[in-house]
Order: sequence, then C-alpha cells, then structure tokens
Amino acid sequence: MELPLHVEAAVLGRYSAASKAVEPALCCPVSYDRKLLEVLPDELIERDYGCGDPSRFVREGETVLDLGSGGGKICYIASQIVGPQGRVIGIDMNEDMLALARKHQRAIVGRIGWDNVTFHRGRIQDLSMIATGSIDVVLSNCVLNLVNEADREQLFREVFRVLRSGGRAAISDIVSSRPVPAELKADPTLWSGCISGAFEEQAFLHAFSAAGFSHVQLAARQEEPWTVVEGIEFRSVTVQAMKGDASGSCCNSEPCC
Repeated sequence: MELPLHVEAAVLGRYSAASKAVEPALCCPVSYDRKLLEVLPDELIERDYGCGDPSRFVREGETVLDLGSGGGKICYIASQIVGPQGRVIGIDMNEDMLALARKHQRAIVGRIGWDNVTFHRGRIQDLSMIATGSIDVVLSNCVLNLVNEADREQLFREVFRVLRSGGRAAISDIVSSRPVPAELKADPTLWSGCISGAFEEQAFLHAFSAAGFSHVQLAARQEEPWTVVEGIEFRSVTVQAMKGDASGSCCNSEPCC
C-alpha cells in the first residue's frame, strides 16, 4: 500500500518532539549494560526510543552502521565496544534527533577516550553515502517499521549492499502476530508509534532471506506482547542475519526485554 505523504511528516514531527521531551509511549523496556551507559548524559538515555539492544552483537575493531540512530545512544554504546580501532556511523533523517546526538558528542568523546562516531542525515532506505562492502555490522533499533512499505525492499537491498562478505545485520524491531489491516496502516499516529507499520513476524524474517541474507534467526523475542491493538499482538524481536559465510559469527539467544 502506498502510504500518504503525511505519514512521514507525522513520524518526523513526533520524533522531533520526542527529542525535546520524553515520550514513554515510544519505548519498549530494554536492559542495557550499565557500564556502557555511564558515559552518557541522562538526556540521551531518557530520550532514546528502542525495543531491543542490537549493540550486544558488536565486536571490537568493527565498522558499525546504525540505521535510525536518533539521539545516538546505540552509537555511543557501540563506540565503546569497537574501541579506538573501530568506527561507528549513525544515520537518521530527523534534524532534531541528530542535533541531540551531536549536542553531547564532545563530552562523551572525552569520557570514552576516543572519537570514532560520525552522524549523517539521510533516509535509511537510501544509503548512497555508504560504500558497498564497507560495513561489518548493521544495527537498527525499532526503526524499520517506520519506513514506507513501498521502500522496504530497497531498504533491505541497501543493508545487504553495504555489508562486507561475512558481515551481518542485527536488527531490533516491533513485529505483529498477523498482518496489520489497512485502516490501522492509514493512521499516522499508530504508524509513528511503531505499531501499524510493524512487519508481520514471519514476513520480517522472509524480508532478510529475500534480500540475500543467510542464517536468518530470531536472536531474541519478547514473550509477552508490548501492546495489543484490535486483537493483534505487537512485540519486540531481534533478528541476526549474515551476508555470505557465517563462519566465526557470534550469535546470542538471550532475551531482549
């Protein structure tokens, strides 16, 4: 279904507001490594809107791409994991969220001890600023469901393209227990709230396979639904998928929420 243009405007408007004041409705409770949060100001922690922790799939020395990086929390967590030899790139289309991410960057760099995070403005379905085969791991935290359905095939192709051979995607997102009906998809408030744009769970897994990924697996799945709307269950999952050879991969099946 081709979404009306006002849906993207609703997403931008809602997240711009959420960059300035906490909006609890956009959060699915997640436990992060507290040591990695110590360098972050409360403002970034409180205004982070995710549903999982894909950063736990990152390794030292890697080049990481975070899609829909928002206020930068996952980027700054990943920065500490990859260390001074690694690199972290955040992409977001929302200027206010990018401003929030950059606001504390100098102070965070001083606490971490190295400067390896860069942020770019752009739509995550168009990664033209990222070279083919240049990324070790692509992360995303509750953002893919906000993308226009017409652009999702391109989105997965782009994620696959930018990964090196043997690279992987670790994506946390909200999925639905059955396909979301058209009347819910047409509601910009539900769409911007990570509900009506949710992938049906099996369709989400299939999207990775259709783009060429191998070893597609549910690394984490929220047992109880985050919310239920018109009898449809919406819950957090984290999917890990590989590009090419998965030898040496690090898969983790701990629960996310």
